[in-house]
Amino acid sequence: MYDPETLAPPPRRLDAAAIRDKLVYAVGKDPEHATLHDWYLATALAVRDPLIHAWMASTRRVYRERRRRVYYLSIEFLLGRMLPETVHNLGLVADLEAALAELGLEPQVLFALEPDAALGNGGLGRLAACFLESMASQDMAGFGYGLLYRHGLFEQRLVDGHQVEEPEEWLTFPHPLLFARPEVSYPVAFGGTVEPGQDARGRPVRRWRPQRRVFAVAHDLPIVGMHGRGVVTLRLWQARSGERLDLQAFNRGDYLQAVQDQVIAESLTRILYPDDGTEAGRRLRLQQEYFFVSASMQDLLRRHLAFYDDPRSLPEAVIVQLNDTHPALAIPELLRLLVDEHGLEWDEAFAIVRRCFAYTNHTLMPEALERWPLRLMAELLPRHLELVFEMNARILGELRARPDNPDPFLTDVSMIDETGERYLRMGHLAFLVSRRTNGVSRVHGELLARTVFAPLHRHFPDRLLAITNGIAPRRWLAVAHPHLARLIDEAIGPDWRDDLERLAALEPLAGDAAFRERFAAARRLAKERLADRIAADTGLEVDPAALFDVQVKRIHEYKRQLLNLLELVALYLELREDPSRLPVPQVRILAGKAASAYRRAKLVIKLAHDIATVVNEDPVLDGRLRLVFLPNYNVSLAERIMPAADLSQQISTAGTEASGTGNMKMALMGALTLCTLDGANLELAAHIGRDNLFPFGLDIAGVERLWREGYHPEAAIAAQPALGAALAAIAGGLFSPDEPDRFRPLVDELRTTDRWLLTADFADYRRARQEVEALWCRPEEWWRRAVLSTARSGWFSADRAIREYASHIWEVPVVAPGSRIPPVPAAMAG
Repeated sequence: MYDPETLAPPPRRLDAAAIRDKLVYAVGKDPEHATLHDWYLATALAVRDPLIHAWMASTRRVYRERRRRVYYLSIEFLLGRMLPETVHNLGLVADLEAALAELGLEPQVLFALEPDAALGNGGLGRLAACFLESMASQDMAGFGYGLLYRHGLFEQRLVDGHQVEEPEEWLTFPHPLLFARPEVSYPVAFGGTVEPGQDARGRPVRRWRPQRRVFAVAHDLPIVGMHGRGVVTLRLWQARSGERLDLQAFNRGDYLQAVQDQVIAESLTRILYPDDGTEAGRRLRLQQEYFFVSASMQDLLRRHLAFYDDPRSLPEAVIVQLNDTHPALAIPELLRLLVDEHGLEWDEAFAIVRRCFAYTNHTLMPEALERWPLRLMAELLPRHLELVFEMNARILGELRARPDNPDPFLTDVSMIDETGERYLRMGHLAFLVSRRTNGVSRVHGELLARTVFAPLHRHFPDRLLAITNGIAPRRWLAVAHPHLARLIDEAIGPDWRDDLERLAALEPLAGDAAFRERFAAARRLAKERLADRIAADTGLEVDPAALFDVQVKRIHEYKRQLLNLLELVALYLELREDPSRLPVPQVRILAGKAASAYRRAKLVIKLAHDIATVVNEDPVLDGRLRLVFLPNYNVSLAERIMPAADLSQQISTAGTEASGTGNMKMALMGALTLCTLDGANLELAAHIGRDNLFPFGLDIAGVERLWREGYHPEAAIAAQPALGAALAAIAGGLFSPDEPDRFRPLVDELRTTDRWLLTADFADYRRARQEVEALWCRPEEWWRRAVLSTARSGWFSADRAIREYASHIWEVPVVAPGSRIPPVPAAMAG
């Protein structure tokens, strides 16, 4: 009996026999001698059968209905472990638990054996992963493109508090849910020259004669949505050499020369974000980004032409979402393919390209917007540089022709930065050619309109909008916090997994003492699990009854982990004088990676380690104040830390954080939030209620006013004795007696410049922390607010965000039952 949706037999029931059969016939192991890892592989392969069944059904349905495809391009996808989410979304949790119990195994033990997929770094990649799962849950015709990194960003180890980067070995064993597609392979070219020529009809053309080629080989990862309703394919490209092994060199003993082409080619997908502090690193990074988009655009066109006869129908059938500027070279690459490979006239091809792309911006930092030296573009991608020049000239010509344009030069609009060495501005390229550009929170969109993209917004006032980020509720509540999820199921039913805004039904229960007690008990279980992890990783014993105060994110100066540490040092110095000062035991938990070349961020990690060494061993404190830095922060570690957070710290300098999603995750799981009014924190305040947050510090207007009037950090320090004492202790070597000046660069910057305004916000940060401590001493009120935090977090679902993209950017239908489309966001104010 074959399923008409897949033309394949339906998968067998997931039971102990199915897992045992996979162990024997797929893994090739005798059950008597199988390791836990063998059982993990067998379990994953047994789950894979119903996954493939849903995948084929979903794919056939999309093809049959000829839906418009959404191609989501992201240089990173921070997926985490795939098996737990897949089991949950296929509705197999109970079946798997029963099957493994019969085999004497535990799901969580096996799940822990899956390595995190090393395909991302921070919020950008995790957002991309959440969005693919949400597209699948709403049965959209989504398709992701990324790179299959062999070693990811890096595995972080701490050696005497110093971050040490080592390669992530996540593919030591083949991933059971990853499908190699060697038959799907495309050449990607670099270098060479561009020459004039003629096509078959005698028309003048430009012919690229590249210097070398590599091949992009596809690997597919199915991302299943809730109830198996839809499955989205994530296609990942791996680089392979276009040259065969040099057998002559090998036979004469020159083994390095024999394989050098393979080594050079495979470097393109070896690691994420090669260090671009050197010329070689910049070349590799540009080649990596072009390799990614060239393979993706070639594949997109092939897939389109397999069902449509003409590339001219592309805008009606396809929308390409660029997740930040890393994939922006997809624009000239698609133009090149249409003109050079498919013979379209330039004007016609450019009109098609301008209707196919949309661009998501993720930063307010001008220095974080990518730009590439034109000399490097000319060397590696000479044809694309020609196309960029022509696109730029045509767009600037259109603007000059407008009667309301007073500027004949338009230097601030041009894709080319002409100041000093000439650069291609990737943000300008993406904005100018895309049909829509969006920020990732309301305030981020407003700031883009009047700062980073102000010149572009003046000329294209209807192009920019804001869609606030969201998180996948299946991953970040049902999977990450199963005890709390079960409690919610018992209280209001399971439909919140499809529609997170149904959590609002919990709000009346915030006043129910019995429910608050059960809510606190569910969270206590998560804290006990984290305490066990802390003990295993660091050897430090922490009390689950203490306030778990969490700041976990990429280590960067604007995220202000240093502010947290400064306040802790000030508190520590006061406790040494008066141990009764601390009203509640607290454990401050930090985690995050610093970019390998970011020395100041790595120095902050070392400072956290050295402070922890002193504070955690001081007998005067009797364990009531603890500081923990957990190494190698990734999705799996986040799933252990975030459910246990009592307090979520989101303390970036106002006007620097585009959105943030860690704030949403911890609020959803019942943490209260200590925050600046920055990024999506403003929307947390609007939806959860400002009374249920602990806001502090300068707002965006206050920051702008302070810099406009002139800020002098030394005066702020002089007015705050506790801050001055903390800085003196750090600079004087209290925490680094072996090297007293170790942290002086951090202190000197705060005393002279303080770009991120830690000294300006320090006093109000302390005030807000005192409010936190006072509320923790009133547990009835703390847990009432915690329940409200969960109940009011439904708006922050990735499902809501994806519906906004579908309606306001992609123009595709939302087919999930009961989906609600939010109103169109207003264009950003100029």
